[in-house]
Amino acid sequence: MTILYLEPVGGIAGDMFLAAAVDLGVSLAEIEKHLRTLDVPGWSFQVGRQTRHTIEGTHLDVLVDQVQHPREAPHSHDHDHEHEHEHEHGRAYSDIKALIEASALPERAKTAALRVFRIIGEAEAKVHGVSLEKIHFHEVGAVDSIVDVCGAAVVMHLLGWPTVHASPPPLGSGTAKVAHGIVPVPVPATLEILRDVPVRFEGLGELTTPTGAAIIKAFASVTPPPPMVVERIGYGVGTRDFADRANVLRASVGQPAAAAASLQVLECTLDDITGQLLGALIESLMKAGALDVWVLPCTMKKGRPGHLLGALVDGAQHDAVLEALLAESTTLGVREHAVSRTVLGRRFETVQTSYGPVRIKLGLDGDRLLNAAPEFDECRALAEQARVPVKEVLAAALAAFRR
Repeated sequence: MTILYLEPVGGIAGDMFLAAAVDLGVSLAEIEKHLRTLDVPGWSFQVGRQTRHTIEGTHLDVLVDQVQHPREAPHSHDHDHEHEHEHEHGRAYSDIKALIEASALPERAKTAALRVFRIIGEAEAKVHGVSLEKIHFHEVGAVDSIVDVCGAAVVMHLLGWPTVHASPPPLGSGTAKVAHGIVPVPVPATLEILRDVPVRFEGLGELTTPTGAAIIKAFASVTPPPPMVVERIGYGVGTRDFADRANVLRASVGQPAAAAASLQVLECTLDDITGQLLGALIESLMKAGALDVWVLPCTMKKGRPGHLLGALVDGAQHDAVLEALLAESTTLGVREHAVSRTVLGRRFETVQTSYGPVRIKLGLDGDRLLNAAPEFDECRALAEQARVPVKEVLAAALAAFRR
């Protein structure tokens, strides 16, 4: 499982996401190849290296040909842009949907791009008090914004659809000029998109755009990533140079770090079960896939003697073990809690004894031997054949191993 962790240090916008991806090593040529299947002519990428607060990264602009698109003024579509577009008309959601569906983008990328646009459209519709069908995208319907959104979906495709985490984005403050006039920052659509998402109300200017907010909402969980081994780091550089922060979006790609195995303990207390049923229940839970089962004496309500039964399970066997516990015990409920364990490496070696061959299970910490235990069932079978106590065969097997 690949993990992508986004840190919007200076905010996030669509072009900053693309820039960070290119800085990670995602091929700009591959991104452009996919985007050229959209029926949106007259645009190009301008990419270069820039530095903010001594951090160097990739800066990317989507340049729009004014001959092809006279109504759509070129802009950086960065988190500090002023939304200065004079559009006579915007694109409806149905227009953008048809445009994307008619392209040759990978199917999952099409779905992802449409999801981003729908998130923005629904937010705009709520802010303006109209239906999604009546919304006409102005800023986010411009050519460069279509390239940004579809490019973000293509990046996810080229990265292999990683699990995405993000730190809370800073929203900025002040005012911005949009097609509808002067609005507060964060602009209403951005704040609506990030409803129920952890955010930071800090910084000057527009730090997170509606497109950047929708990318986070569509692709990321705003939570710290799990322990990971970072393999690549990319910085997408914004246009302005802020005094209080580096104007960058940092993206880290890596794999989950090796960690203690995560397991579940299922347990219940029983005061009305016979010893026969209890023994059969233990066998049933082991057959269902429990890694271990234990029973401890306990005192229950009204001073009744009872049993605390526990079963250790992993995710794959959880449902089967739970079903067996509920079906074959007398309990009316089961408690669950997560646990972790550290597991030694295991290896078997076979030794020869006067009673026959016995396998020895070894517990290893790397190359260091910590435990050695003869397989009990094999020792018991050999003891029955030789008509000697099992402990004699166990001792012989350990002695043979030590030699």
